[in-house]
Amino acid sequence: MQFDDDADLDTSEVRDVRGSRMPGGRAVGGGVVGLVAVLLALFLGVGPDQLGLSGGGEGTAAEPSSLGEVQRDCRTGRDANSRDDCRAVAVVNSVQDYWSQEFAGRGERYTPAQTVFFSGQIRTACGAATAAVGPFYCPGDQKVYLDLGFFDELRTKFGASGGPFAQAYVIAHEYGHHVQDLKGTLGRSQDGLTGADSNSVRVELQADCYAGVWAHHATTTPDESTGRPLITSLTPQDIKDGLSAAAAVGDDRIQEQFQGRITPETWTHGSSLQRQQWFDQGYRTGDPERCDTFG
Repeated sequence: MQFDDDADLDTSEVRDVRGSRMPGGRAVGGGVVGLVAVLLALFLGVGPDQLGLSGGGEGTAAEPSSLGEVQRDCRTGRDANSRDDCRAVAVVNSVQDYWSQEFAGRGERYTPAQTVFFSGQIRTACGAATAAVGPFYCPGDQKVYLDLGFFDELRTKFGASGGPFAQAYVIAHEYGHHVQDLKGTLGRSQDGLTGADSNSVRVELQADCYAGVWAHHATTTPDESTGRPLITSLTPQDIKDGLSAAAAVGDDRIQEQFQGRITPETWTHGSSLQRQQWFDQGYRTGDPERCDTFG
C-alpha cells in the first residue's frame, strides 16, 4: 500500500488527543470488562454507552495534547509511507474523498466525519470508553474513535496477518458506519437483538462491504488537493491482509478463541466467512448498491 509522496494530507479530518487527560473522567472497561467489551462489541457501529461502559452523560472531551503530533508531522504522502499515524490520516482522507464523490454523483451531500486518535480513555457524546473497547463510531457526535495501539492487538491477540491495509480496513469499516448514519440505516442495529440474522450483524456486514467498495476505488479516486489519487497502489497481499483482519474479528473465531465454544445466538458482527465475503463483495463490485445486507 503506497501513497503519493507529493500529496498534501488534510490533518483537519483528524483530532489527536493521545497522551491527554480526560477531565473529570474515570477509567472504565479495563481488565476483564474491557476484554468482554472487545469480544462482544468489537467494531460495533455505536458508542460505548450501548456496551454498558459509559461513565454517564456526554461529559467533557479530552483536550488535544500539546505535542500535536499529527498536525506537526503528517504533512505529505511521504509521511504516510513512513509513519503509522500519518498513514491513518491518509486513509481517512482517501476514504472521505471517495464517499464525498460517491454521494455527489448521486445528487446527495456527504458530511465529513472527524477521526479522534486517543490513548487510554476518552469521553464522547456516546459516553466514556477505554482503548479496550476497540475502534468505534459514535453517531452522537459523528466521529470515529481510534487508539492506534489496537492494530498491534489485531495481529498479536486476534491473529490477523497485520500490514498497512489491515489498518486501512478497520478505518474504512468505521467510516462505513458513518455512511450508514448519513443514510439512516445505522439505527437498525439499535433494536437490542443479537444472533446470526440480527440487524446488528447486518449493519456490521454492510460496513465491511462499504470498506471493500472504498478499496475498489482507492487507487482511482482523485484527491481534491492534487487531482491525483492519494493511494497509488494496492497489491494482492494488501487485500489478503484486509481479508485476514476481517476474519480475525468474526464472532465465531473470537468466541472459539476466548470462550471455547461458538454461540451464534449471541452474534453481533457475523462470522469470519461472512465478514470476508461481504468485504470481497464490495471490493469486486465497487458498487455500494451491492451492499444490501438487509435484502
